[in-house]
Amino acid sequence: MAAIKSSSKKNRLMKKMKQNTSVPAWVIVRTNRKVRRNPKIRQWRRSDVEV
Repeated sequence: MAAIKSSSKKNRLMKKMKQNTSVPAWVIVRTNRKVRRNPKIRQWRRSDVEV
């Protein structure tokens, strides 16, 4: 990927970074452990980001 990125591409990458987090502990507690994992979790080497 280019070192110099456009601001729109940066924003899309930032959104993907924010999406790539685990479910907060309070959500797990509130849903009685029905929601435990984030289905959108992504490992940087395994799956590609379509940006």
